[in-house]
Amino acid sequence: MALKIKNNVYWTGKIDWELRSFHGSEYSTHRGSSYNSYLIREEKTALIDTVWAPFAVEFMENLAETIDLKKIDYIIVNHAESDHSGALPFLMEAVPDKPIYCTANGIKSLKGHYHRDWNFKPVKTGDRLSLGSKELIFIEAPMLHWPDTMFCYLTGDNILFSNDAFGQHYATNGLFNDLADENELFEECVKYYANILTPFSPMVTKKIKEYASLNLPLDIICTSHGVIWRDKPMQIVEKYLAWADNYQENRISIIYDTMWNGTRALAENIAQGISEADPSVTVKLFNTSFTDKNDVITEVFKSKGILVGSPTINRSMLSSVAAILDQIQGLQFKNKKAAAFGCYGWSGESVKAIDEHLKKAGFSVPIDGLKALWNPDSQSREEAVRFGKEFAAAWGR
Repeated sequence: MALKIKNNVYWTGKIDWELRSFHGSEYSTHRGSSYNSYLIREEKTALIDTVWAPFAVEFMENLAETIDLKKIDYIIVNHAESDHSGALPFLMEAVPDKPIYCTANGIKSLKGHYHRDWNFKPVKTGDRLSLGSKELIFIEAPMLHWPDTMFCYLTGDNILFSNDAFGQHYATNGLFNDLADENELFEECVKYYANILTPFSPMVTKKIKEYASLNLPLDIICTSHGVIWRDKPMQIVEKYLAWADNYQENRISIIYDTMWNGTRALAENIAQGISEADPSVTVKLFNTSFTDKNDVITEVFKSKGILVGSPTINRSMLSSVAAILDQIQGLQFKNKKAAAFGCYGWSGESVKAIDEHLKKAGFSVPIDGLKALWNPDSQSREEAVRFGKEFAAAWGR
């Protein structure tokens, strides 16, 4: 089914209501997602991106009901990742000689995925493709979030096809941002940015400024996942600029795992200390064994500081804490403070190990970690409250 976006531009994608994980099992998609493909029918016809391979047959059937496939003049691949290009081999079986416009890195990526030597046409920023009275302008966007990524812009209709940028994993039958639940929508937007785009924040800022310098009027942003931004599309661009600028809110996240609830008791008393020292700060606690890791990462992204706790096991920390710290390190958060805590029985290496991970991840660690022997007694709990107060005061240092 094709849905009209504006004039001769149509959505030809697939809403995936059942999707619950993405990138294998690396990213949770509690609210599903969509794979957005677009058809532009001017004097010449262009198809922008396809869908994930499990929906390729359905995509091809729906596309064939919309247009005679042989009347597609150009195929645009903004990004070669499988969720965008999975149906491309099926399409190329039907129209094997049609030109595919993508970046030079896109050609490498598509060949790496599908091992086919199709009719590739490499493009770079500023190149134009005439559709008749309107043109597509190509804009390379490397590392947003793959090296091959690009945008394209449709003149006349003032539509930016932004691929993964400004998108979110969110299934909605409304298709447009003004028809979606705004709270759900922005929850998924910030989660998407925090977990996928954070390491590339400098490129986000650079690319937005570069696009602005082109002085192209903007009416609609057509993403590759989630909603199409037709109501005040600059609102998501402004959010990206804020998120890319070492983003933080007045909140502190306490992340921990526990064996016999001793480290949990420390976490709760640390939270009490923070709240007593600064009632204005929002404090949230997350047990890494029970909480979705991408939701935890989103909270870390929004926080000005985090505390990470684990009891000692095998001279280190519990595996769920080690895993989340490894993910945090890869995301390269900036301008955030952190501290470590944990219980131990006889050796007590977990706090030191956590502290080292936090420093490697780029966090400022303003205070020494807190250790408590065995199950915390009343004195250890009081120390945890004082530790929380000391961490809350760290912003003056």
